[in-house]
Amino acid sequence: MAAPDETLAEFFPKYNPPIRAHKHTCVGLGMETMKRLRVLENDFPGITKSMMLVSCDENIQDLVDYATAFPGPQGFLIETEKDHVMLCIHVKISGRPGVFLSDLGYHVSRVVTVMADRCYPHTGWFTQSDEPHSRKDYNYQFNLQNNNYVEWHERDTRGASVKERLSLIYVAKPYLTAVSVTEKRNLVWDLRSLLARNPKGHLTAGIYFPVKEKDQQFTMFFNGTNGKQRKKLKFESFLELQKIPDELVDDVEQCNEQLRMRDGELLSILKKLATIMSDEEYMKELLDINSTIVKLSAGE
Repeated sequence: MAAPDETLAEFFPKYNPPIRAHKHTCVGLGMETMKRLRVLENDFPGITKSMMLVSCDENIQDLVDYATAFPGPQGFLIETEKDHVMLCIHVKISGRPGVFLSDLGYHVSRVVTVMADRCYPHTGWFTQSDEPHSRKDYNYQFNLQNNNYVEWHERDTRGASVKERLSLIYVAKPYLTAVSVTEKRNLVWDLRSLLARNPKGHLTAGIYFPVKEKDQQFTMFFNGTNGKQRKKLKFESFLELQKIPDELVDDVEQCNEQLRMRDGELLSILKKLATIMSDEEYMKELLDINSTIVKLSAGE
């Protein structure tokens, strides 16, 4: 607990975030997956020791410079965010090295096989999501200059526009500071979401919003009686529950049900979020911490 007169900037460095059941970020999902896969030990001896969390640096600008400057990421520790993790298992198939990757944090609904020689059963390109407004395709492959890294390519197609993103996953050693670095970093991330997906990883309902000091809005989407609904709402509308229009309450309840939450839970969360977002001093502190982390990661 923070002291009554303690600022967020003073509290944040010493806070050790808990991993809460059923409230998982990528860190918690990776740890939970490792725990559940231990039941396979009898059928696949050694799998427990082979599983590990691995770190991922997103939005790599210079692939060759990053992958070849050092064998591992130690030379970049100050200048990277380490903002994502996933589960990795090293394998050999007829003597050929590769890895299995499970990334539930990005809702990848399959275990991806990455072979060093890029031959069968190498997964290659696959469609991660195909929505009316956007199709995302992923590809994972070992970096040719440094096989300690797996490249993660993302291609986002929106009509005639195609955006590409590159991330690097360090698979040579387990990532030991997932909670103290990645989980903690994500506490002040400036994009928040609460989502439900089907077994294929497709979005079905939820809310998401950028964290901003002004014009604070969130998007809520769900399947309504008239098909898919997507509404942009102001947080201030939820500051006083008794003043929320009945129609809006009905929409929140539908979304709540599709998120598989307890009755009234989503409405309660939105009320708490509205109160937090209206605290200008707190919001400024949070965004300042996030900005500082981004600047450090860029070497500024």
